Amino acid sequence: MENTLRDLKEINNEDTLRDKYLTFFTDKQLFGIPIADVVQIVGVQEITSVPEFPNYAKGIINLRGTIIPIIDMRLRLNKEEIEYNERTCIIVTNIQGVFIGFIVDSVNEVTNIDKNNISEPPKMGVDYINSYITGVAKQENKIILLLNTQKLLNEKEVEMVTSFD
Repeated sequence: MENTLRDLKEINNEDTLRDKYLTFFTDKQLFGIPIADVVQIVGVQEITSVPEFPNYAKGIINLRGTIIPIIDMRLRLNKEEIEYNERTCIIVTNIQGVFIGFIVDSVNEVTNIDKNNISEPPKMGVDYINSYITGVAKQENKIILLLNTQKLLNEKEVEMVTSFD
């Protein structure tokens, strides 16, 4: 994890950010988010539960004086909840001007994904729209589902998990 943090700190201009993704595992599936959306990666720490949060919102943490709501990606993606371990991480992002942390099973790597290796997400029917999967990347023998962090929570959900302050 230290190498990933160092890599994130070294990335500092827009050209360097283009086509770079932080990949992580949730329920044995590889996901990617644009590195530009990543603020920080931290290990799981004590989470304070908040009454009336949705079930996928585990609570809040105090990260160096900043209160950050924490979303469990497994629960958000309707997967089975598991016990956290030493590989479990919190990816802190900035959504609509608010810091929000996402618990993932493990961080994989920062990687370049060429636009030519990204396909449209599969269509699940006329009435179904998956707003947060932006594409499917093929890299070597891996499939990476690319996520739009700005759409993982809708505006009402962001307001709900940030209304404690």
